[in-house]
Amino acid sequence: MEKLIITAAICGAEVTKEHNPNVPYTIEEIAREAYAAYNAGASIIHLHVRYDDGTPTQNKERFREAIEAIKTKCPDVIIQPSTGGAVGMTSGERLQPIYLNPEMASLDCGTLNFGGDEIFVNTENMIIEFALKMNEVGVKPELEVFDKGMIDTALRLHKKGYIKTPMHFNFVMGVTGGISGEIRDFLFLKESIPEDSTFTATGIGRYEFSVATMAILAGGHVRVGFEDNVYISKGVLARSNGELVEKVVRIARELGREVATPQEARKILGLEVKS
Repeated sequence: MEKLIITAAICGAEVTKEHNPNVPYTIEEIAREAYAAYNAGASIIHLHVRYDDGTPTQNKERFREAIEAIKTKCPDVIIQPSTGGAVGMTSGERLQPIYLNPEMASLDCGTLNFGGDEIFVNTENMIIEFALKMNEVGVKPELEVFDKGMIDTALRLHKKGYIKTPMHFNFVMGVTGGISGEIRDFLFLKESIPEDSTFTATGIGRYEFSVATMAILAGGHVRVGFEDNVYISKGVLARSNGELVEKVVRIARELGREVATPQEARKILGLEVKS
């Protein structure tokens, strides 16, 4: 099997210090958490940014500050900004960080009911717009799929030339309104993508480490972090994103899977290898 790429989603847009006091808001806190995850074995940092009071933002300059602070501590890490932003943001707001020339960015492949009246809107035209803009600036999309139909959407848009190969998917499992995180669901998603594509699996909440284990065994890659889950075990808050990554590294080693460095991750994903 290929070496395991670990992505750390260090803060998200919705989780707060009320959920876990170690969730980062400030630039200093974001850099600290990225460094902890990187030292533990993460080769990709999936990045949202906040203002110091915790308010989520897609502000380009705030992203620039965060990326520069992370790169100072982890110069070779892959930074993958979110273009999901937060519920209610416009396409223009959400796309801002791709103009900082990151290697990758997330591309959400469908609309989702997040619960209550919250709808995470990603129309087909929005997906096409985001894909074209990423192609234009040379950013590789990570195709975020919350259900099987979103894979079908991505494959259809690939056939129309909007999404390039090799495709890299992220199965986000266990979100309200999306697919659950059982073995049945994982296999359904895994068997629905092309053989020449790669995938990461993300388990939300209680699914984080069971989904990670499935992905490790199946030859895929793993995302963990405070965006997805704030507990290291049932009822025990994680002290850092690094602690969550360390747990994945332990599981991988027990199962005989080596962990990829950022340079090895670039080769696996078809990104330009940095000198």
